[in-house]
Amino acid sequence: MSDITVKNDATPPVSAAAILARLGSRSIVLVGMMGVGKSSIGRRLGIRLGVPFVDADAEIEAAAGMSIADIFARHGEAYFRSGESRVIARLLEGGPQVLATGGGAIVNADTRTAIKAKGVSIWLNAEFDVLMRRINKRKSDRPMLQTADPAATLRQLLDERGSVYAQSDLTVQSREVPHDAIVSEIMKALSGFLGGPPQQAGRP
Repeated sequence: MSDITVKNDATPPVSAAAILARLGSRSIVLVGMMGVGKSSIGRRLGIRLGVPFVDADAEIEAAAGMSIADIFARHGEAYFRSGESRVIARLLEGGPQVLATGGGAIVNADTRTAIKAKGVSIWLNAEFDVLMRRINKRKSDRPMLQTADPAATLRQLLDERGSVYAQSDLTVQSREVPHDAIVSEIMKALSGFLGGPPQQAGRP
């Protein structure tokens, strides 16, 4: 495990090795609305920490043998959410890692409990306008927004999920800056949150 440091202006370097020593076998779990950048930021964070990055949506598609859009179309949201919960529970056994979850995953109470037990959750929050600009580029990939008024649907989802996202261990603002800057902010937040003696292997 290499000791990678991240330098942030006027702040001490944040040590990846120190974060991992205190993280133990837990996963860093990124939650938040579609379009906040969980996959892109998560990949960079995994590289920075020297741990695997896992995208829950990609794992769900691999397990089902079809796209998430097709799962929604053929079986409905309830079927998808049930499978999503099982996949995330399985993935959480594989820490330490950076795990990006789908926008609605943490709404499931069982998934929240599993993440709390075996992960450190980070809410990537973003303003509505930022989300809409990003989502409009790939709207066809967003089953939840296949409605007559996607903007109104997004606002409704934000209202419904906001209080659940806010229960996360940490909150970091996703905005129109280089994703490496967001990663540095996550590293700093993790360092502060995980302060204390290192986790013993195998303990949450």
